[in-house]
Amino acid sequence: MMLPNMGGGGMWYLCGVVALITIVGAEDPYRFFTWKITYGDIYPLGVRQQGILINGQFPGPDIYSVTNDNLIINVHNNLPEPFLLSWSGIQQRRNSYQDGVYGTTCPIPPGKNFTYILQVKDQIGSFFYFPSLAFHKAAGGFGGIRILSRPLIPVPFPEPAGDFTVLIGDWYKTNHKILKTILDRGKKLKFPDGILINGRGPNGASFTVEKGKTYRFRVSNVGLQNTLNFRIQGHKMKLVEVEGTHTVQTTFSSLDIHAGQSCSFLVTADRPAQDYYIAVSTHFSSQVLNTTAILHYRYSNKPVSGHPPNGPPNDIAWSLNQARSIRTNLTASGPRPNPQGSYHYGLINITRSIKLANSAGQVNSKQRYAVNSVSFTPADTPLKLADYFKIGGVFRVGSIPDKATGQRIHLDTSVLGADYRSFVEIVFVNHESIIQSWHLDGYSFFVVGMDRGLWTPASRKQYNLRDAVSRCTTQVYPQSWTAVYIALDNVGMWNLRTEFWARQYLGQQLYLRVYTPVQSIRDEYPIPKNALLCGRAIGRTTRPM
Repeated sequence: MMLPNMGGGGMWYLCGVVALITIVGAEDPYRFFTWKITYGDIYPLGVRQQGILINGQFPGPDIYSVTNDNLIINVHNNLPEPFLLSWSGIQQRRNSYQDGVYGTTCPIPPGKNFTYILQVKDQIGSFFYFPSLAFHKAAGGFGGIRILSRPLIPVPFPEPAGDFTVLIGDWYKTNHKILKTILDRGKKLKFPDGILINGRGPNGASFTVEKGKTYRFRVSNVGLQNTLNFRIQGHKMKLVEVEGTHTVQTTFSSLDIHAGQSCSFLVTADRPAQDYYIAVSTHFSSQVLNTTAILHYRYSNKPVSGHPPNGPPNDIAWSLNQARSIRTNLTASGPRPNPQGSYHYGLINITRSIKLANSAGQVNSKQRYAVNSVSFTPADTPLKLADYFKIGGVFRVGSIPDKATGQRIHLDTSVLGADYRSFVEIVFVNHESIIQSWHLDGYSFFVVGMDRGLWTPASRKQYNLRDAVSRCTTQVYPQSWTAVYIALDNVGMWNLRTEFWARQYLGQQLYLRVYTPVQSIRDEYPIPKNALLCGRAIGRTTRPM
């Protein structure tokens, strides 16, 4: 038995797999996937478009897994251009080589394949995957990831009668290559054309329930920029989890889900048997987009009636208060790495404070977006490979400052250095009039505070130092700030980015290099034997595990 040719490392026989399995934990189960990436015709808003399909599906197939499972995902790129998949929220413990963004992983060439080897180590919850290169995200290629608790680990609610993945996101009718060309020319994109629910337009998606039973809905905002508000006609939603953290179980009639965020809630089918609207609309946007899906009661032939439920007020204070109400359920069991006692995070001394401010401007008469005045430009070699092979001149640690400088925007391959096992505070500062959404690969962080106005050291007095929610994506409201605490216990090169995808593409991202001088597999796995090599890493050799 052998895995297919993965490039870079040549044919990788079963003994190589067994060697890697020994490192990641031989006692943990394996799940194998083979995915073929192609273009195909899709009609999500009634217009034929070129979409990215996975095994002929749009959206792609769900990944079902259990805590600590090893996922072996063989991706065949049948597109005419390079391709990468990234795994939003999967922490890739000690293994940033598998993260699937260009700063860590070489793209899969056209006609070739690559096998990702991931372990969902010490994780539960709701996440998603997406294509990370070339504005492919605007063409599809995304899907849901669910990680269930291991058997015998108690979950803080009864097992639901069903478990639905719901992928929501704003969408353009324009081909993604045209969108990319507009951005490459230094122009802004127009507002999106609509909202999709599981790849379909208005009333195209349906979820069947039985009266009296309770169901789990895992909702991810896989869109390109907008905050989306989610609600179900006549039904309440009990929030139970966000991005791998069991939450205090709060009931909502509508919920803001910001770009890149995932959550899950319980819905009880306790209304008269008929169909009901599921409504999704943009929130705090220059214009409002709406769409609907159907909650269908089994055995009922009565269609929806009335109007879809209205969205909440266009009020930042309303959404801010909702966000502050989302807290960790401290009594719930769950898989937890426990770096420096980080579940008592409020008792740990901060070793470093970083302030990151987003901005927009022109560089060489082209639109760019920046963090602390630095607009990220990709290097000719993935940063992680350059670091591993000690290839000089690819990037410079410290090429982005810890604090905003007020300088004009300039281009650089921005890498922020940080020490392994440090405990840092990051304050995201948003002086602009839009909602921002920030994601950090490789980690969850504690969202300890958010508020309107300017952050000052006195703002720490209002931090939640007991049960702040731990997640990997957080919003920052207009003219506002959000503060997070992070225990840097995961060595690697990690992408920190806006989830406003045109801004990410035009520079609003950076890499956090979490470094230790000790070379040990206790801290970081060696480069995978099957790693693809590109740029200045071509001709180098990977080592056997």
